[in-house]
Amino acid sequence: MTANPRILLVGTGTMGSLHARVLAGSDRCDLVRVAEPREDAGRMIAERYDAQWSPEIGDLSDVDAVVIAAATEYHHGLAVEVLNQDKPLLIEKPVCPGIEASEEVVALSAQRGVPLMCGLLERYNPAVLTALSLVDNPVHVTATRHSPYAPRIRTGVSWDLLVHDVDLAIRVFGGQDPTDVQGTFGYFHPTSVQGAEDVAETVLGFANGGLATVSASRIGQRKVRSLTITEVDRLIEADLLRRDVTIYRHVSNDAATPDGRGYRQQTIIEIPELISAREPLAAQLDHFLDIVAGKADADAERSAILPSHRVVAKVFDQRTQVASV
Repeated sequence: MTANPRILLVGTGTMGSLHARVLAGSDRCDLVRVAEPREDAGRMIAERYDAQWSPEIGDLSDVDAVVIAAATEYHHGLAVEVLNQDKPLLIEKPVCPGIEASEEVVALSAQRGVPLMCGLLERYNPAVLTALSLVDNPVHVTATRHSPYAPRIRTGVSWDLLVHDVDLAIRVFGGQDPTDVQGTFGYFHPTSVQGAEDVAETVLGFANGGLATVSASRIGQRKVRSLTITEVDRLIEADLLRRDVTIYRHVSNDAATPDGRGYRQQTIIEIPELISAREPLAAQLDHFLDIVAGKADADAERSAILPSHRVVAKVFDQRTQVASV
């Protein structure tokens, strides 16, 4: 493919609008069409970026690849439609709000030999990239993803939020699936869809003895995105919002301070330079375009999609329930 790949964007909601900006701003691809059933919203985004608008996907002979950023409940049907036309696909997370449908989409991609990538965006966060590059022998991971309430999200926090940090925990421990999954859900907000959890607390155990605790909430009063990786002799802390990393290392513990009034502890603090300052959505797009161009391993990317989805599905199977108060 000598010319820039032509991209179709499906969906112009909050994430779709962000994808449109990044796609249109890339010098490696061309946003040529926007598919959105809401004509006013679809035409507005299409005209803003000099693209065509259509109410549905339709025939894909005019594009080389597709980005799906529609509401999660429509992912399965849209993904099947795209893959059956043999077009490389970047689909927002989760692939589908259920493991069976997600597995079906991934299997169809493999069967047809069509590249598939899931928008697990935090993989491209500069703080995450830097933290993962520093890890040697992790023993415990703590990940927190709390947000104020967002009524537009129809699914619970497990598929919407938890899947991100489960994916990060799995990557910290070398990509292995957890051997043990336990979870607790809470249902608290009066306007949430019935059965959609507002809080999910999860503990993951790994074959090497590693442990991860992952917390997701959509009833927080402030936005929190943190990843803490504990090793026996140091701690790596990443703030995914500020996109910075701090390393802590305890080096001494004297019996008392010189004045005899208390104990003295000493910790060395290091602040490493970030690997990249690139916007995560743009870095994710670059990786997708590398896959489309055959410069990155499509099979490896496909195989890295389902581990976090399988864990979320197990959380639903293993969870205990906390009733609303």
